[in-house]
Amino acid sequence: MTEAPRVKLIEAEFFERPVDFRFPFRFGAARVESAPQAFVRVRIVDERGRSATGWSGEMMMPKWFDKNPALSPGDNVEQLRTSLRLAIEGLQSLKTNTAFGMHAAAEADHHRRAARQELPALVASYGLALVDRAIIDALCRMNGVGAVEAVTGNLLGITDAAAPDLAGFDLTRFLSGMAPSSKLAVRHTIGLADALSASELDPRQRLEDGLPQTLDEVIAAYGHRYFKIKVSGRPAEDAERLVAIAAVLDRIVEGYRVTLDGNEQFESGEVVADLLDRIEKEPRLKRLRASVLFFEQPIARAEALSQSVAAIAKRLPLEIDESDGDVGSFLRARELGYAGISSKSCKGFYRSLINRARVEKWNGEAGNARYFMSAEDLTTQAGLGLQQDLVLAALVGAGHIERNGHHYVDGMARAPMAEQAAYLAAHGDLYENAAGRARLAIRNGEITFASVLRATGLGCVIEPDWTSMAG
Repeated sequence: MTEAPRVKLIEAEFFERPVDFRFPFRFGAARVESAPQAFVRVRIVDERGRSATGWSGEMMMPKWFDKNPALSPGDNVEQLRTSLRLAIEGLQSLKTNTAFGMHAAAEADHHRRAARQELPALVASYGLALVDRAIIDALCRMNGVGAVEAVTGNLLGITDAAAPDLAGFDLTRFLSGMAPSSKLAVRHTIGLADALSASELDPRQRLEDGLPQTLDEVIAAYGHRYFKIKVSGRPAEDAERLVAIAAVLDRIVEGYRVTLDGNEQFESGEVVADLLDRIEKEPRLKRLRASVLFFEQPIARAEALSQSVAAIAKRLPLEIDESDGDVGSFLRARELGYAGISSKSCKGFYRSLINRARVEKWNGEAGNARYFMSAEDLTTQAGLGLQQDLVLAALVGAGHIERNGHHYVDGMARAPMAEQAAYLAAHGDLYENAAGRARLAIRNGEITFASVLRATGLGCVIEPDWTSMAG
């Protein structure tokens, strides 16, 4: 293994580009119709005096990072801006170190500073995650390698410094053994407000953009076999909704698989058990119940890691998502009976790799595959953000990935046409041309992205058009 280079962050700034949704997306009780996408640009220098620029991108989604009803969507976005400013200040203040060494040195202080400004842990994670990714991208460009090579060769300098529970675990060997696939099944999100069939869609809601709107249209257009179903925390209503969804999915000839997502809407484990009881008693849900892989974050984060879920976990594997506010969250969740954790670039590239190492370690100790990691979405947008997240999902070995950004947004939305054309030319395996617009290419329920894994940098060779953004 080549010794990880030591670098320093000398410049960093972020920009925003607005993104309009085709129709509203619901996070629990909240409806979101538009949001800005953040782009970070950094410059690093190494001990030899070489410098390089790197980028990252991520949606600034309201009503997920902090679901406080007293806060407006604008308040939520401003929280994320503050997190980015804090992360830039913290990382720029550090001395020369490896890319991961910088992250490990900044993480605890960044979360403390964010907490003093009353920012929840997830909000704090967002800022550090974006700047970290831009630094990784810059380091890869400086050394002329792709992110896969940077991870498997540990050019990033990843150690157990941020996760002492991994002491004694051979991280170098684990990372070198990662073998990312360039193909993933797409798990389609069925939102709480999504129409299931064309017959139930109000004609006034019909969009004339050539893209599918209802669940049956989506399946016909993309060939999905994996689905993520949002549930509301009201068991009677959820069971009725699941029956309607099953009526559509059961018409699929081939087998299908689903995950359930509670988005923190269930008050307690007892309410979760109530829904599971209703599902198991309903004959029309027999096939759907047999297809369920796991239940994602049913209980609100304020309570999720304060009570045992062992009784529910015996019936269905449980995963945390919103409760994953810091690098130690999976450890606390495991003690309470959770077996899974989500991978999302907005929570941290390094955090996902560390949690994937924990899965490897714990399953090895147990001699089974009880613990798992899934790849989830936050309306990740086509282009830089999506491609960086695909690299991470491939590295952690996800066989399928939730994707919903392409369903709620038409292609690359407001990205300049020249930028979209560049993506079509450089990453033609991942996108398709729709009258000059770049749209995610999903065929037979899958996406392929060999060009993303080959790209110098963190998954993308196209520099964003900074002139099209607000600084």
